[in-house]
Amino acid sequence: MIACLVQYRSLITKTILALAVTVACIQSGSAQTKEATALEQPAAETNSVGDASKEASNPLASVWLMQIQQNNNWIGMPVKDGDRVQSDLQFQPLMSVKLTDDWNLIARPVLQLVNSTPLPGPTGQMKRTTSFGDTVVALAASPGPRLVGNWLLAAGPTFIFPTATNSLSGQDTWQVGPAAAVGYKGKDFITYVFPQQWFSVGGDGRRTSHMLLYYAFVHFFQNGWSVGTNPEMTVDWEAARGNRVAFPVGLQVGKLRKIGILPVKFEVQAQYYVVHPQTDGPKWNLQFQITPVLPGLIKRKLF
Repeated sequence: MIACLVQYRSLITKTILALAVTVACIQSGSAQTKEATALEQPAAETNSVGDASKEASNPLASVWLMQIQQNNNWIGMPVKDGDRVQSDLQFQPLMSVKLTDDWNLIARPVLQLVNSTPLPGPTGQMKRTTSFGDTVVALAASPGPRLVGNWLLAAGPTFIFPTATNSLSGQDTWQVGPAAAVGYKGKDFITYVFPQQWFSVGGDGRRTSHMLLYYAFVHFFQNGWSVGTNPEMTVDWEAARGNRVAFPVGLQVGKLRKIGILPVKFEVQAQYYVVHPQTDGPKWNLQFQITPVLPGLIKRKLF
């Protein structure tokens, strides 16, 4: 557990340092005063930055997105215990592979490192644990632009594997269900919904039936900035009434910068839970994301 805690703190520190470097880069970039480019940025470079920013927010992108996400959730504890912060760090790459000229296979695994909410220990004192969580893998087939134009469509299976190293950070249950995505990509915006539903099919944990739904609307500017919302709603169908739904609203601001030749998007989002579980439910969330954008590493079609 100590090793996990050290690793967890190290990853959070790196995330914060990366965000700090981003701010510094943005400020230094604004301060440069070369007269040849101060009045007018080349259109091709501007468009490439804007396009890369749009692809970094696309759940069905043809590029590969190596996203790291840090969540800090303010949890409502029992009476007189106030609020507590629960954190998790997620590595959730998105990888696209061409099946044919008009169809792509989208793979999105999610690996998690979880810092639990405080719980009373054997001595009655509140304690936490830091450990790896369950692994989520979503697979989806998606038609290309020649078939659906600017629409974003995909469907396939999604899985949860009980890889948690502590009972407090996982469900100890094998789970499977459907996943789908529906959206639209405009000239300067993208919007979509991406629901996933899981049912327990084995394991030693309790019976599960729950849903995770991302919904998003993001507006993009040609200089790489973006603003919008991208919250995640959860529903636990097996929970008692009043503890089933967590529904947030949020504001997200992002900026894409090129580090060398590598486009990297930095985003921060604050979310408020309009509806949240009455027991240990999140009230606020502060989220940081770093998304390096890579070209597709598998160039050949599978069929």
